[in-house]
Amino acid sequence: MTRTVSLAALSVLFLLAHPPLQAQAPAGDEELPVVHVLATGGTISNTEGDRLTGEDLVRSLPGVEDVARITVEQFSNVASGAISLSQWLAMERRIDELFQERPDLAGVVVTHGTDTMEETAYFLDLTLGHCRPVVVTGAMRRATALGADGPANLLNSIRLAVSEEAREIGVVVLMNDEVFPGREAVKVSTSRMHAFRAPGAGRFGVTDPDAVFLERTVPTRSCEAPSFDLSGVEELPRVELIYTALGADGALVRAAVEAGAEGIVMAAVGRGGTTPGQREALAEARENGVVVVLSSRTGEGRVPVARGEGETGALLGAGDLNPQKARILLMLALTRTDDPDELRTIFRTH
Repeated sequence: MTRTVSLAALSVLFLLAHPPLQAQAPAGDEELPVVHVLATGGTISNTEGDRLTGEDLVRSLPGVEDVARITVEQFSNVASGAISLSQWLAMERRIDELFQERPDLAGVVVTHGTDTMEETAYFLDLTLGHCRPVVVTGAMRRATALGADGPANLLNSIRLAVSEEAREIGVVVLMNDEVFPGREAVKVSTSRMHAFRAPGAGRFGVTDPDAVFLERTVPTRSCEAPSFDLSGVEELPRVELIYTALGADGALVRAAVEAGAEGIVMAAVGRGGTTPGQREALAEARENGVVVVLSSRTGEGRVPVARGEGETGALLGAGDLNPQKARILLMLALTRTDDPDELRTIFRTH
């Protein structure tokens, strides 16, 4: 009698046959570098049933014991759209704590859903005061799918984290063998394996089968302090993101102000354009002290930062940041200041 075994069943059989790693306990050659895997969930851990844990993911990697000693921590196990702002604060503090307490740690790998991966990477890039690698990775196909990409992405992220060439690379995204800066990495496809790009900047490099190869120099920066110190921050300011589209009125802008938004980012048309109805509502918002940032929905290009000098509420362009990343920078900037000149300087330099 012939029996068909599903991919999910094969996965369960594999996991039963391999005892789990002990979290926080390095395994393997004591001379190998140490990498900490911080698992948050996402497609990389998805099956037809329960999500795999970070231990499951690392345990399934062939040859990882020859690359690094691994410790694993289950930070969360959710879709990336379910990660909250408070979890961002906790994640940043946990990674900072790891680097402070473990000088032997070569780097941290964060497994993450791809839908908001670019946002988490940029947030960590702005808030971590370390240059050691923090590699954010995930998968476009769930763990039990044919051609699942998660194992290769995770193994390559560990290889990158221990690479001598990348020891001061900071926060990056690694997907589909390519390494992208945390600031510029953007998801550009809903389902393709090559779903990430860095418009206007390009990738840092690639993870080839034989070596990690960085194609451009890692920018020089301070490794002593973060761009934004959140040590005393318990809650991030409310910043809303609103799209411009033909015929849009000011209802959403006014609703954001009514809800208590301290800032509004517009996913504007072209180089920062909005509709007449939105412009009227945005002027009202600024009169009430709300900071307005104009980004672009186009996907590439700059919106000049210097706009609206002398107004009650600041009006800024987002530079080359897309709307979702401009929102992150504005949230962090507002933890420090609401002065228009200082805000313009922040958007010019970050």
